[in-house]
Amino acid sequence: MNPTAEKIVRAAKVRLQSHGYAGFSTRSLADKAGVPLSQIHYHFGGKQGVLLALLEYENRRLLSRQRQMYGTDMPLWKRYEQACDFLDDDLESGYVRVLQEMIAAGWSDETVAGKVLGLLEAWFEVLVGVTREAEERFGSLGPLRAEDVAGLIGMAFLGGEAVMLLGGEGWNAQAREWLRSLGPLIRRLEEDRPGG
Repeated sequence: MNPTAEKIVRAAKVRLQSHGYAGFSTRSLADKAGVPLSQIHYHFGGKQGVLLALLEYENRRLLSRQRQMYGTDMPLWKRYEQACDFLDDDLESGYVRVLQEMIAAGWSDETVAGKVLGLLEAWFEVLVGVTREAEERFGSLGPLRAEDVAGLIGMAFLGGEAVMLLGGEGWNAQAREWLRSLGPLIRRLEEDRPGG
């Protein structure tokens, strides 16, 4: 990404966090980025293009972090706890807000939906890799396939993120607690296996 495009994407993140998708305009973005409006249209084609570029930019960075963490040899339960810690980081950084805003935009725009689903697929591929590792370690995941467990975990995180963004301390704390409650179960399974 060239310097002007990157400057626009970084400013888009700030605007989206503060004004949401509905309150986001290319004119206000141009003012925030300190570039002519024509540069946004030149590099991204408009609002949708710049927001999808922002999501791709953030997604690529965080997927790399996730793959690196899951690629270690620390126990699975510790990696799961690290993933929960990363969620807190991602909420604070604004990535979760960007993702959830684009999911919502995708409900009424097939192009956005297709792009967002493509980005989410990469996250599910990472989860499937980890759950296949768990399946190999444990010998079985009960009646579930590795893909099923990965899907359930991924959907739990997406739903938890949506609830956390709504605010409300009680719900926010409860969603975090529900997600983290899986860590002790993974630990028990891992430590109870033969040789564990």
